[in-house]
Amino acid sequence: MSSNVKLQRELLTKPGDTILETIEFLRMSQVELAERLGKTPAKVNDLIFGKAPLTVNTAMQLEKVLGIDMQFWLNREMQYREKLARIEQEEFLEQCVDWLNVQPVKELKQQGVLKSDKKGASMVDELLQFYGVASPTQWEDVYVNYYMHTDFRINDRYATSLASLSAWLRIGELAMRQLKIKEYNKDLFKETLSKIRDLVYNHPEDYALQLANLCATSGVAIVYTLNLPKAPISGATRWIGGNPLLQLTDRYKTNDQFWFTFYHEAAHILLHGKKDVFIEDFDCLENDDQKEREADEFASEWLLNIDFDNVQPKDINEPFIKAIAREHKTHPGIVLGRLQKLGKVKYGIFEHLKTKVFLEYFINKLI
Repeated sequence: MSSNVKLQRELLTKPGDTILETIEFLRMSQVELAERLGKTPAKVNDLIFGKAPLTVNTAMQLEKVLGIDMQFWLNREMQYREKLARIEQEEFLEQCVDWLNVQPVKELKQQGVLKSDKKGASMVDELLQFYGVASPTQWEDVYVNYYMHTDFRINDRYATSLASLSAWLRIGELAMRQLKIKEYNKDLFKETLSKIRDLVYNHPEDYALQLANLCATSGVAIVYTLNLPKAPISGATRWIGGNPLLQLTDRYKTNDQFWFTFYHEAAHILLHGKKDVFIEDFDCLENDDQKEREADEFASEWLLNIDFDNVQPKDINEPFIKAIAREHKTHPGIVLGRLQKLGKVKYGIFEHLKTKVFLEYFINKLI
C-alpha cells in the first residue's frame, strides 16, 4: 500500500465517529443510545464502527434521538462510503500493477489510449477503462478465455502476445462504435462485393475509405488498426451487436495481400457462423482448417477466377501479367500475387506491379 493511500485511510472518519462525539456531548452511553433507537447494543456497535451501513430508517431514528437532521446523517454516510470505496479501489489497483507488464503499454501510450507517465494504479485504471472491464480477471474472461473456448488452441506461454491481441481487438471494437452502419443485409453485402472488385481493379487513392463506406451500406463494419508488438495480424472477423466487424491491418504492405485478406474475411461473414471468431496470421491461435480453406477458395475466386496450371514460368513476363489483369478486370498486383503463391514467379520479381498499402492515414478518418 502506498503512503498516500495509507494516509487517506488514517484520515477517513466514519459516521459512527460523529455519533460517538454527539452522544459524548449529550452524556449518553452506547447502551442508552441503543435503547432509545430500539436496537441491540451489538447493532449500535456495528453502526458506530462502520460494519453496518447507516440506512434511511436509522437516519430518521437518529434525528429523533440526537436532534440532528436525517439528511445530515444520510450525507455523512454517502460521503464516507464513497471515500472508502475510492480508497479500496486505489488499493486494488496498486495490487494489479504487475498486470501492466504483459500489456503493450508503450504502443497504447503512443496511440493516446494511456495518458499516465509511469506504471502505477492510475495506469491500471486507465487500461481497465479502455478495455471496459472492472478488473484483470474480467479482462481475462472477456479477451482471453473467450477465445480459448472457440476453435483456437492457445499456448499459455504467449501471455504478452495475447495481451497485444486483446488490445488490438478492443481498438477495433471502439472504432466500430464511431461508425454509422446499417442493419446487416446478407444479399446486399454479396452485391457490394461485386462493386468492390472495381476498387481492386483501379485501386484509387481513397480505396480504404470507399471500401469502408460501401460495406457500411450493407451493415458490415470495416475498421483499420495498426499491428501491436508480438501480435502481427493481417485481419480478423467477428460479430458484435448483430453486425459483422471486419478488422484489417496493412501487415504485408501490398495491395494483393490486402484485398485477399478482405475477401477472405468476407467469406467468413457469408459462409460461417455468427459465433465464430477468425484472426488471421496470429501464431498463438489456430483457426478451423476447413473454414480457412473455404475462405481462401472464396477469396481466390472473387479476385481472379483462373488457374495457371498450363502456364510455364518461362512464359511469364510483365506484358503477360498485365494482359491477364486487363482480361479479368483485376489489378496486375493480384495476378502477380497469385503467380507467386503458385510458385510460378519468384518473390521479389515484378514487385513494381503491386501497389503499396499504408492504412495509417485512414485510421480515425472513417465516419
